[in-house]
Amino acid sequence: MNSALQYHFIAIGGAAMHNLALALHQSGHKVTGSDDEIFEPSRTRLAQKSLLPDSMGWDVNRIHSNLTAVILGMHAKADNPELLKAQEMGIPIYSFPEFIYQQSLNKQRIVIAGSHGKTSITAMILHVLKTTNKKFDYLVGASISGFETMVQLTAEAPIIIIEGDEYFTSPLDLTPKFLKYHHHVALISGVAWDHINVYPTMESYVRQFDHLADATPKGGVLIYDENDSIASVICHKERADVENHGYSIHKHEIINGVTHLIANKQSYPISVFGDHNLRNISAAKTLCAVLGVHDDVFYPAISTFLGANNRLEKVAESSTGVAFKDFAHAPSKVKATTKAVKKQWPKRKLFAVLELHTFSSLTAKFLEQYENSLEYADMAFVYFNPAVVAHKNLPTLSVTAVASAFKHKNIQVFTDSETLKTHLLKSAHTETNLLMMTSGSFDGLDLADIGANFIKA
Repeated sequence: MNSALQYHFIAIGGAAMHNLALALHQSGHKVTGSDDEIFEPSRTRLAQKSLLPDSMGWDVNRIHSNLTAVILGMHAKADNPELLKAQEMGIPIYSFPEFIYQQSLNKQRIVIAGSHGKTSITAMILHVLKTTNKKFDYLVGASISGFETMVQLTAEAPIIIIEGDEYFTSPLDLTPKFLKYHHHVALISGVAWDHINVYPTMESYVRQFDHLADATPKGGVLIYDENDSIASVICHKERADVENHGYSIHKHEIINGVTHLIANKQSYPISVFGDHNLRNISAAKTLCAVLGVHDDVFYPAISTFLGANNRLEKVAESSTGVAFKDFAHAPSKVKATTKAVKKQWPKRKLFAVLELHTFSSLTAKFLEQYENSLEYADMAFVYFNPAVVAHKNLPTLSVTAVASAFKHKNIQVFTDSETLKTHLLKSAHTETNLLMMTSGSFDGLDLADIGANFIKA
């Protein structure tokens, strides 16, 4: 990468955007940014590097002729005044994925895609590659222990591992992000309808993954979950000179609440658990093998993997219970996560708490997708904030409709987070685990504190 370049980020506060800003700053480039609202942890991380905008909002004076390029986030709108000024001045404008591609033209590009599991799979691969001392660049959707940022771009690395999202590229480009990376190797972990606001039908959603597979070049590789019916159909299509590699759940055993991988007549204890993570490990192993990482390196490395932040992250533990927080929000993720915790501790009760926060989850016609998604929980609690529903310009949701959609005999629905907290903590809970799932924040509740008080109550 060239040095002393100047980049301006429109909507710098996004998870991926602020990490790219930090990575470019760390590489010695001059970085500025703007946004109309920036939340934690982006706000603090930008402030620590003096990259936090002096004021919130858009200011055309931030756009000037010395800029090398403008990087446009999905949060911005097509009529953003800074964007319009950059267009008027003829300054190069890149979406986030387009910029990543331009910086990796001479690298082997590996894209990890799928409706679920892609962050964990990417994190596992990065962890294993780091133990081999291989040079690699990356883009991942969550913080990982041992990695300062979620993005790294260097001149030396011959490969880049990219978590590929199916959401739109930018306000100016309604193409899925993962198509912009022009992969050599693609992994599809599974396909389950999501993002109903931009893909109103299952067919329109699935079609994007078909496009991704079709974009695999000659000599390229497709890796997929062979137990996922849609991913299997997509990846089994005949494509000239493209290798296919399927994977399934890894052989394992659970001993005293700890999962052990069974391979080559040896047992490897791991920190993560659940059938979905055992599939993720098989996915990571299959891809690492394509990159030349052998079993004798992979298994010792994966046994030290602690997980990505907010993916079944342990927030409290006692002798009679464990409390977790998890990013699960789509129906398939909710079901996989609750099943994992119940299977790991089958004799303990499981209290599962889910916040409906995304556009899809708060849409009445999508709610039916959640049927039986909490079936492995002994007690199910669902929370949504009516103000968020209104903010997204969605029709009002009724508590009754939400409860009915899940088809769970022990379900309670809350619309006030403090009432939910009080209800969770009002009784003694022994031999009980707590699982709190959201892509939001339960309106700022301290989940670690709730977890600690829940399992000691």
